Amino acid sequence: MQPASDRSSHELDPLERQVVAVFVDGVRVLGLPRSIGEIYGLLFISRSPLSLDDLVKRLDISKGSASQGLRLLKSLGAVIEANGSNGGTERRTYYEPAVELKRLVGGFIREQIRPHLESGQTKINQLAARVREVEDPESRKFLSERVDRLGHWMRSGGKILPILQKILGQ
Repeated sequence: MQPASDRSSHELDPLERQVVAVFVDGVRVLGLPRSIGEIYGLLFISRSPLSLDDLVKRLDISKGSASQGLRLLKSLGAVIEANGSNGGTERRTYYEPAVELKRLVGGFIREQIRPHLESGQTKINQLAARVREVEDPESRKFLSERVDRLGHWMRSGGKILPILQKILGQ
């Protein structure tokens, strides 16, 4: 391993790479882009807030990818704007991670899960209407039971989310 003084100023050190990898694995499970995990991981392990340009250089990602990632992370409540290391004399926006689990879980549920549950319920209602049009009684009964099961899963998910938020937030 190179001494810190020999590495380029933007290269991640081994510990930073390892932390970033943890978050990349986490977002992969959630079906989010790799860059989301990279951005949050680097912000998480950074001692000071980072700008968009810092993230682009340090992670070797495109400016568009970094910008989209920051926008999503902000909407989830996972990053917040902060004062930069220059005391606010630059016009750049700096970011730091939100590290409270309740905030992270709440943002993810609010921005990612709830909209899927709501659109899923609409789709289930449409499916139920189509099932009622099926002429074969045996097929209609089977399909109706399956659509009812989907509806039950959606309602259960809606009930579990507030409980999950409360448990993870404590």
